[in-house]
This record gives sequence, C-alpha cells and structure tokens, in this order.
Amino acid sequence: MTQVSPETERMSDTYNYPAEIERDEEGRHVITFPDFGWGATDGATRDEALLEAKDLLRELIAATIREGETLPKPSRAGKGRPLVVPPVQIALKAALYEAWRQAGISQRRLARDLDVAESEVRRMLNPDHGTKAATIDRALRRLGKRVTVTVGEAA
Repeated sequence: MTQVSPETERMSDTYNYPAEIERDEEGRHVITFPDFGWGATDGATRDEALLEAKDLLRELIAATIREGETLPKPSRAGKGRPLVVPPVQIALKAALYEAWRQAGISQRRLARDLDVAESEVRRMLNPDHGTKAATIDRALRRLGKRVTVTVGEAA
C-alpha cells in the first residue's frame, strides 16, 4: 500500500461547495462558487439556478483536475450560501485525484500497485471518462483512503 507522508496536507473529505446567489438586473438568480474564483450560472428561479449550479460545480472540479491544479478546500456554507453537492462520479474522481497527488507517485507506479495498465489509471484520473465506482474505490483503498456514503434529506 502506498504511504502518504504526515507532512502532507490532509485532502478534503467532501466536495460539496457553498454557492453564492445574487439577483442580476433582469431578476435572474446568478450562482458563483467563491472557492473556485471563476465560473457562473443562472436560472429564472432559485431552484433552477441551484440545479444548474450542480452542472457548473461538476465542470469546475473537472477543469481543475484537467489542468493538474489543486482543488480548493470547500469553505463553510452559511446564510445565503447553500451547499451544492456535485454528481457522485465527479466527487469520486476528485477524491482519487487528490489521493493520488497526495501520495506523490506517478501514474505508472499507481498502475503497477493496482496491477493494471497505465492507460487504465489515466482513464481513472480523467474526469470525463466514466469509471465504475468500485474501480475508483479499489484505487482509493490502495492509496490508503476509503469511500463512505452519506445520505441526507433532499433540499
């Protein structure tokens, strides 16, 4: 199993990010994610805007992974800052990406540790490639992490 040095900063355990909602001059609900510092979406109603925000959050996470950048730690939700939960697949990809980066190993090394081709690891780390949850779970376990699922009330 790959070990992570204790000096390494802990990775996030959630990928739910707070959104800021403002009304524009036309009365539309505009949503941004301050933790990312870019990107916006909107909707005619607050609910429509929050639904669109889930897609925006998926793209913000995917773009950060594609660019090889560090994912921002989610800040706290608060009044007027509801948490947006990304699609499960991108949350799993984000967790794998962060665990792999934290481990400080090459894709080749992870492939060897998992006994798979390096191309499979590239697909696992690609936010646009559909990877089975069980495959990501196996890779995360190899990196010393585990997946847990929390189910809450629908908003």
